[in-house]
Amino acid sequence: MSFPYLTVAAALPAVGAIATAAVPAARRPFAKWLALLFSLATLAVAAVVLALFEPGGDRYQLTESHAWIKEFGVRYELGVDGIGVVLMALTALLIPFVILAGWHDADPLEDAAPNRRWRPTQGFFALILMVEAMVILSFEATDVFLFYILFEAMLIPMYFLIGGFGDRAHAGGDEAAATQRSYAAVKFLLYNLVGGLIMLAAVIGLFVVAGTFSLSEIADARANGSLSMATSTERWLFLGFFFAFAVKAPLWPLHTWLPNAMGEATAPVAVLITAVVDKVGTFAMLRFCLQLFPEASKWATPVILVLALISIVYGALLAVGQRDIKRLIAYASISHFGFIIMGIFAMTSQGQSGATLYMVNHGISTAALMLVAGFLITRRGSRLIADYGGVQKVAPVLAGTFLIGGLATLSLPGLSPFVSEFLVLVGTFSRYPVVGIIATSGIVLAALYVLVLYQRTMTGPVKAAVQGMSDLRVRELVVVTPLIALLLFLGVYPKPLTDIVNPAVKHTMSDVKKTDPKPEVEAAP
Repeated sequence: MSFPYLTVAAALPAVGAIATAAVPAARRPFAKWLALLFSLATLAVAAVVLALFEPGGDRYQLTESHAWIKEFGVRYELGVDGIGVVLMALTALLIPFVILAGWHDADPLEDAAPNRRWRPTQGFFALILMVEAMVILSFEATDVFLFYILFEAMLIPMYFLIGGFGDRAHAGGDEAAATQRSYAAVKFLLYNLVGGLIMLAAVIGLFVVAGTFSLSEIADARANGSLSMATSTERWLFLGFFFAFAVKAPLWPLHTWLPNAMGEATAPVAVLITAVVDKVGTFAMLRFCLQLFPEASKWATPVILVLALISIVYGALLAVGQRDIKRLIAYASISHFGFIIMGIFAMTSQGQSGATLYMVNHGISTAALMLVAGFLITRRGSRLIADYGGVQKVAPVLAGTFLIGGLATLSLPGLSPFVSEFLVLVGTFSRYPVVGIIATSGIVLAALYVLVLYQRTMTGPVKAAVQGMSDLRVRELVVVTPLIALLLFLGVYPKPLTDIVNPAVKHTMSDVKKTDPKPEVEAAP
């Protein structure tokens, strides 16, 4: 029996969450270091998994399969393909930075009302590790029911992270801010629970039709013709899965929970939402929707592309008009997720490769921008753009890293998001040229909201409130510098990722029986 690397990768943060939560109240600072240690150990195991993965090998590798609930045919089945393994590595990479960035987000509040002075430091970091464990396991699960449980269970720690911890600017017993956080947390939970309940009905329906929850068994049965679904049945099941994933993604018009959640959460938790948890939705579209319901996926493609286009343009337009820094980044993310979903359902190898790379690059770029924005907000005590001005004169390193994160968000050539956005657009143009043309408006709008944000916060006269603002400290530089280095490296040399992703994309294209359109003009010999 081979070593269970995938189980260990998910078990380490889960054990770390329990150990961190068990730290005595008198040793609260130790909880931070313990959480960081477990997150780094998880990153080390994820690196080993990435190194062991063979892009040209079997579709699912490092597989594990054990009986779990025999009466219902549920198994503990794990395996990673090229898409799952890079997203698992992304999750393991980002969590140490999330923990470091949130180092003081759960410290005791010295200036708070006496009855609100203590915040559960151990609980904050334990919840982050628990989310990491569930997300990693969801990228590995090849049993549909196991995936569903993880898909729903990760909502619980996220609910407490959003509702229980807010910006330091909102600390001190502010009841209005606490109400806003509670509203955002409940909205996040209700939206995703409704999506999950609809998915549960589809999961049960899939078992009734297929007689198993095993993804590989269902896919093999469909491929060899031993399992056939009525057209209407397949479409209803597809819609049940897709609805849940579209809520998580989030796709317009199911997106409205995201700006509230990201706006009211701390910056590290906002990164956890959009750079980690939301990727489960787009990943599941590739793994489950296209693989299990290929014909229904093609049937729904025109409508999904329209919804993706609306997300791209609508999210970008609302980002342009935002006065709140964090909500601006949230609406920008809605626009970016529109690009990802468009790439998935363009049904081309370039589009799906670009969509997968977009998931990775969006995670890195959004983490860089949001975490630096969090450092800025902590210093000034306000999320409003109008409260800033001239920051680059008093904190040039902070302003410079903020600019790089913003330029990555608008997909500047030379930074990694450009590669993924370019592939998505090329893949879309080749099959749906009108959709591709409309989608390019998102690029123009992205340049507008990013550059206007930088101009209003970082340039111009130095406002009195930012006169004494300090520049990035050592801990903050440790958080931001590796992310910027990755944006630059993958922008110049994305081959390490494309080599892993492309074979998995070929399998997905084979599932839906699609081939890339031939160019209208053949290349000269």
